[in-house]
Amino acid sequence: MHQLSPRRPRGPLASSQDDERAGLRILQLGLETPDTRPGGLNRYFADLCSALDDLGLDIRAVTAGTGSRGVALGWWTLSCPADRPLPVRLLEQWRTIRGIGGVDLVDSHFALGDCLPGWLSGLRRTARVVHFHGPWADESRLAGSSPLACWAKWRIERVVYRRADALVVLSHAFRRVLVERYGVSPWDVSVLSPGVDLQRFHPGERLAVRERLGVHPDSWVAVSVRRLVPRMGLDVLLEAWARLAQDAPGPFELVLVGDGPARPALEKRAAELGVNASVRFAGRVNDADLVDWYRAADVSVVPSVALEGFGLVALESLASGTPVVASRVGGLPEALRGMSDSMLVEPGDVNQLAERLTRVRMGVEPLPDADACRAHAERYSWAAVAERHADLYRGVAGGAPQSPPLRVVVLGHTAQLSGGELAMARLLGAMDGDAVVTHVILAEDGPLVGLLEQAGISVEVLPMDERSRHLPRTKVAGRELPIGAVISAGGYVERLTRRLRTVRPDLVHTNTLKAALYGGVAARVCGVPALWHVRDRIEDDYLPRPAVRLVRHAARVLPSAVIANSTSTLSSLHLPPGRGSVVPSPVDVHVRGGVARGVDADAPLTVGMVGRLAPWKGQDVFLRAFARTFPCGAETAVVVGSAMFGEGEFEASLRALVNELGVGHRVEFRGFRADVGSELARFDVLVHASVIPEPFGQVVVEGMAAGLPVVAAAAGGPAEVITDGVDGLLSPPGDVAALARQLRRLATDGALRRRLGDAGRRTANGYRPEAVARRVLDVYEDVLRHDRGQPPPRRHRHRGR
Repeated sequence: MHQLSPRRPRGPLASSQDDERAGLRILQLGLETPDTRPGGLNRYFADLCSALDDLGLDIRAVTAGTGSRGVALGWWTLSCPADRPLPVRLLEQWRTIRGIGGVDLVDSHFALGDCLPGWLSGLRRTARVVHFHGPWADESRLAGSSPLACWAKWRIERVVYRRADALVVLSHAFRRVLVERYGVSPWDVSVLSPGVDLQRFHPGERLAVRERLGVHPDSWVAVSVRRLVPRMGLDVLLEAWARLAQDAPGPFELVLVGDGPARPALEKRAAELGVNASVRFAGRVNDADLVDWYRAADVSVVPSVALEGFGLVALESLASGTPVVASRVGGLPEALRGMSDSMLVEPGDVNQLAERLTRVRMGVEPLPDADACRAHAERYSWAAVAERHADLYRGVAGGAPQSPPLRVVVLGHTAQLSGGELAMARLLGAMDGDAVVTHVILAEDGPLVGLLEQAGISVEVLPMDERSRHLPRTKVAGRELPIGAVISAGGYVERLTRRLRTVRPDLVHTNTLKAALYGGVAARVCGVPALWHVRDRIEDDYLPRPAVRLVRHAARVLPSAVIANSTSTLSSLHLPPGRGSVVPSPVDVHVRGGVARGVDADAPLTVGMVGRLAPWKGQDVFLRAFARTFPCGAETAVVVGSAMFGEGEFEASLRALVNELGVGHRVEFRGFRADVGSELARFDVLVHASVIPEPFGQVVVEGMAAGLPVVAAAAGGPAEVITDGVDGLLSPPGDVAALARQLRRLATDGALRRRLGDAGRRTANGYRPEAVARRVLDVYEDVLRHDRGQPPPRRHRHRGR
């Protein structure tokens, strides 16, 4: 995960880390105490303050409410009871803050409390961190507040968040909400996962706990610890429970722990569904009973449908030894990352939730055991969370590093998992976080967003009209160019320009051809150097001639420099000397394919091809060559990939072709597969058969990294990667007979297969993401040096050379 830098460092700090901690006086502004109203925000606030106090920081906490461990210790001040009218609460908080005296930094956990009492208490110019626990306005809208009230809350939030020196979110999902919904700069947002009280929440004796709570010892128990409001998805859980209860043998019980305004409606719904006898509304419980309910349960359910910042209840359950079934929404997938995928279901899907709980109850799909649950929770200690906050506080108050990292915005028009997008995800994940921080702006939502978030890469979606985003490359220039798409693209450039001026990057890095055009214009308007990453050959066999002329001319005018994935790609741009660099795409070299069968040449082979289904990719050439090489026998062909960008007819023609060739029963179409490594593990030989020069041929390197013998078209990038007869075989593009001859060589010579596979693995090692990232970072530094006329004074060379 990249640690983002605070925006405005202030004041000197002491020389040692201990002195820095002792010298900082930090004011924590919360909403209420956990004793007043249990809930994720209030528990998080109390646990964070306690952990910071244990770390030795000088903190003062202010909330409304009653009770609290911190009050007894002297660092927590209660401004007034929580049931006072809001104006009274704000006034009392203002008075309390004024009485505390001077502080070095304010950390606010609620926008309204920061906006009025904090600013009016003489702290307007004090260094400020704001915790974003969720969109207040959107939560109010879901709770039924008026549009005017929601708008007013959004305006308050927007002012608070955009004036903060640094912001903290608990998950990458909420970082995206903060960046997209409120327009804050991504560089000001740090993702700091919460901790869990591992001493309080720990496994216990289930039977003894059940006896205390009045639960049948043999009952199958599901518990859901939630505030009873609509966004928690408890109505979905009741619907799923009703379906589970229809066929569930033996005693079973669903326990809803918590209170809230939706309780009457939920109780009524349980009665309507006929499950009120097996559903217990436990209401608000004390700390000891909360832990006991986790221990008593067989499974904990978190069925949220929206605005789930992290899901602290999931960690509490796991720390207690109880597995979780949760919605794939917000920060919940991040909280459960590294555990079984069976723990996640789609939000709001009654059928999937009912089926998952039924399978768990019947033991068909068991969840992780108590030891695995506890081990996962132990990764989230409050001591580590407090250390990360202390580092952030020091930076915001004046201890920011003298050489902050380079800030790069990466642009892409698509969020689908195609080769270029996967390559960029690998590249950004391998970047040295001390040297560069990146933020990705995509023109659509899609699978790439989740992939980037999983890698800890900041991402936002700035939607583009489909008329422009889906514009075929055949209409990029010429008489058929739709005027509506042109107008829409112009509007998008204007919106992107405004966004770049807010974000203020040091460099714009475009990842797709469309992004190069609109991003290059926006960067030029903003005065920010742009780097084009070109992954397509700009030739008449790929683009219409007017589009070729347009792109080649734009490549001379818009970017400060160009990176191409191969010499073939770079030469197609016809750039002046020195304007472009060749940097290959990074490849996951840890994939493992099928083991070459050595001298066992009689064993039937599995020959495969991986790539988007498109005429120029040559799947038809591969299938014809396979049929010619193996007209009969047990050999099989596997085609991995799906059609994109309106090329569905080609996929249908391939299915018809295999029947025409008489090999349909020996050809498997696997469709799109995200896990290329598992597909390569089924192959004995990998074929690349593009009929026009491939810009790079990422799958070729992946096959070599997997130890597979590869046969590739002898043009473009693959011809630069493979040395024919040494670490792979080459075949003329589109030549069915030549490809068939190479397949026949491999089928009859097991030693050749093994030799090529071993050599290919050694070659692929040079395409490791870390090695490629260092080369790209060199280009970044060269671009900035040229743009400024001197070495950037705040940059430093990356490590690992």
